[in-house]
This record gives sequence, C-alpha cells and structure tokens, in this order.
Amino acid sequence: MIIGAMNHPQQDVLAELQWMAAMGLDFVDLSLEPPTAASWRVDVRAIKRFLDDHGMKVVGHTAYYLPLASPFEEIRKAAVVECNRCLEKFGELGAKWMNLHPDRNVPMHERAFWVERNLVSLHEMHEMSVKTGVGLMLENLPAAYNTVKELADLLDPIPSLGLHLDIGHANLHVERNTTEELVARFGKRIAHVHLHDNNGGHADLHLPLGVGRVDYVQHLRSLKRSGYDGTITLEVFAPDRAYLKISREILRRVWDEM
Repeated sequence: MIIGAMNHPQQDVLAELQWMAAMGLDFVDLSLEPPTAASWRVDVRAIKRFLDDHGMKVVGHTAYYLPLASPFEEIRKAAVVECNRCLEKFGELGAKWMNLHPDRNVPMHERAFWVERNLVSLHEMHEMSVKTGVGLMLENLPAAYNTVKELADLLDPIPSLGLHLDIGHANLHVERNTTEELVARFGKRIAHVHLHDNNGGHADLHLPLGVGRVDYVQHLRSLKRSGYDGTITLEVFAPDRAYLKISREILRRVWDEM
C-alpha cells in the first residue's frame, strides 16, 4: 500500500508537488481541473520530470462537475472531449488509472435517463482509454452512486471499469457506511481508494483520521482482506498540513499492524 495526496487545482502543480515530495508521499492524486491545473494549462513534461526525479507515481483525477450525463448533446460531448484530453495527459505521465465522477446533475429527468447518458459517455471514452493505457474508474458519490445497487447500474454493463472507492463518501447520505458492502461486491475491481473522516449525515468535511465518526480501522481491515494493496489518497483538506502528516502516520501504522 502506498500513500499520496491531491493537489489543489488553484495552486501551481509543481509547487504542490514540492511539498508532497518533502513530506515523503509516494504519489500524487493529480486533479486536472481549472483554474490553475486545467488539462490545457499544465506542463506535462515538467511534471513527469519532477515525478521521475523524486520517484513518485501518479493517479489521474478529473473535475467532479463534468456534465457527462447532460441532456444537451453538445455539452455532454464536450465533457467527453475534456476527459479524453485528460486521458492523453495521464498517459504521458504514466498513470494507470483515471477517475471519473458519474454525473447526477440532470434536473427534471429520471435516474434511468442519467444512468444511460453516463454509460454513453463512458463507452465513448473507451477507445482513448485503450490507446493511452489508462484505465477508467468510477468514484462512489453520496446520494446517487453510493450503494452496490446504484454503482452496479454503471459497473455491471462495463466490466473494464474500475471502482474508485471513497471511504469518506461511503459514510454520507446513508444509514450506515457502505464500504463493507462495496468491498464485498466489487473488491476485485477496486483500483484506487480515498480516505478521510466525517461525521456522517450530509457534510463532506474531509477531516483528518480519527476526528470524525468513520470507522476507518474496520474499513481498512476489510479492504486489506479483499487483497487490495494499492494507492490510498488521504483527502485531508485541513489548512495546516500537519494534520495530513499525522493522518499518514496513522494510516501506515494501522495498515502495517493488520
């Protein structure tokens, strides 16, 4: 298991990589999104050089608000174009996976409509995914794609899709954290993991580990038992990075002691 963090899209990517390398993180969860880290703005060669020089790996992350299920066909297609451009960038950087956030923002349309539109977009990205060697993975999202039944709508029709398991998200808009059921059903398809704490309910707080109510020890145990031993991003968004460092130490200790 290796531990990383995500860049802030408002900050210069190389500056973000500097502090991550200084902290001793193993990889960057590179989010290509505006304003500063947009796919059309970043210097891929400089990023690749830095990663190679510091022995860091990269996981691909895209903007959470891309309208992949938009009822406006031109807008939906534009979102696919952006995702394909991100695939090209991540392919150049040597990433093995790129995440996508299934679109749920389709007012006045039934769930079946936006599920189908997401599937259309995913199929349209397949060729670029194969060409670049970067697999596509879907992140579980509160209130729409956060249970086995909800995620199966997209994962079952496309067996090549990976699951990007967000343990913090699995604790939101649900009666109980859905991590256990997601690992049981999709364990072999988990390609990447996000870990952060919250207090349940509706607020996606991105707290340091141990501050909220997420039973991260139990969920990490289930994850490890499933055979997972890959990348875990600590999505701890506290202004003081000391909290991220402490969370990294907690994660490493808990994982190694299991």
